[in-house]
Amino acid sequence: QVQLVESGGDLVQAGGSLRLSCTLSDAVFAFNNLAWYRQTPGNQQREWVARIGKNGSTNYATFVKGRFTISRHNAENRLFLQMDSLLPEDTAVYYCNGLPPSTWGQGTQVTVSS
Repeated sequence: QVQLVESGGDLVQAGGSLRLSCTLSDAVFAFNNLAWYRQTPGNQQREWVARIGKNGSTNYATFVKGRFTISRHNAENRLFLQMDSLLPEDTAVYYCNGLPPSTWGQGTQVTVSS
């Protein structure tokens, strides 16, 4: 059974930081690659933000590179996204999932005020 539970979203001022967490079911955590995605206001599509492989290798979308850090805790089936130097354009609902994604969770809302 696929289960994804995201948390950690909040309202924060520009320049601030947040740490998102995600608990994934075994079915999803078994993916070689896990990722964070986001859906910004007015957009129908989710966009990929960051990826982490089982070996810890990472990739980031250009618009978050140098500001966000993805990590995973394999023993606890958890995925994290450390978000620093937040910008108003980072305002979105953030989701965790495998890569490619399967069933989506509820996401967690991040709002960055200017």
